[in-house]
Amino acid sequence: TSPLYCLTVMTLVAAAYTIALRYTRTTEKELYFSTTAVCITEVIKLLLSVGLLAKETGSLGRFKTSLSENVLGSPKELMKLSVPSLVYAVQNNMAFLALSNLDAAVYQVTYQLKIPCTALCTVLMLNRTLSKLQWISVFMLCGGVTLVQWKPAQATKVVVEQNPLLGFGAIAIAVLCSGFAGVYFEKVLKSSDTSLWVRNIQMYLSGIVVTLVGAYLSDGAEIKEKGFFYGYTYYVWFVIFLASVGGLYTSVVVKYTDNIMKGFSAAAAIVLSTIASVMLFGLQITLTFALGTLLVCVSIYLYGLPRQDTTSIHQGETASKERIIGV
Repeated sequence: TSPLYCLTVMTLVAAAYTIALRYTRTTEKELYFSTTAVCITEVIKLLLSVGLLAKETGSLGRFKTSLSENVLGSPKELMKLSVPSLVYAVQNNMAFLALSNLDAAVYQVTYQLKIPCTALCTVLMLNRTLSKLQWISVFMLCGGVTLVQWKPAQATKVVVEQNPLLGFGAIAIAVLCSGFAGVYFEKVLKSSDTSLWVRNIQMYLSGIVVTLVGAYLSDGAEIKEKGFFYGYTYYVWFVIFLASVGGLYTSVVVKYTDNIMKGFSAAAAIVLSTIASVMLFGLQITLTFALGTLLVCVSIYLYGLPRQDTTSIHQGETASKERIIGV
């Protein structure tokens, strides 16, 4: 699988998902429960991963053996892959708490710190090194995404009680969770020869449980009243399908490149979806968006300039440094 091909497809799918999601939110009369949609997305990703594993193994016998050995017979591995699902659940809740206690503009800026946080986790957890130019490009990407998504604060007469200290604490936890979960999954993927689809199945099983619990904790009463699939249309199912395919390609990108490149791909998808929304929905291009787009493009170019390998785990790097110091 070509890393460039995976990055391109992930970027296009993510952009298409954002556009389709915006369309459903602006045209559908009966809004569906986003919490149930996330749960169904996990189910579809699980089913797709099972199908891809069956194709990879090539025979029913090897497929059954792979499932029994790596999934049903490996509770330790299932627990290991439940960590990202739980951490992402914490991240989403902390992000919501932060948004409730911070101004939207402050939230937009601080939440983008997850990009350099991911780079820092990559260095610390995977023993990699980034050049000065790469670090500059990472922070430039952080600023570019902030400007692209920037929306001026709107005056309101409604007074909302906010706790800035709680908000900053929540955003700090959310940022750390984002960086840790992504790099943790990358470390698990690249530290063994276990099939990518097996790892996905292990993670999505726990993901289904976590998102199902989250759905009933958030919207349990309304789900019982209106039904789990309330508000679902063909467009909604299309959005869920795009989210599922995007999730699978994200794992492929992490496997063959790294989480930092995933961040650059996500930023490019934001830019593409916004440009498409200008043509489809009549959104206005602002100066901040144009400047942010420029920063995103320049940061992608700068990050690609250094020709060092940042896609594999270098376990012997620390030992070699110690030998040099000893000499």
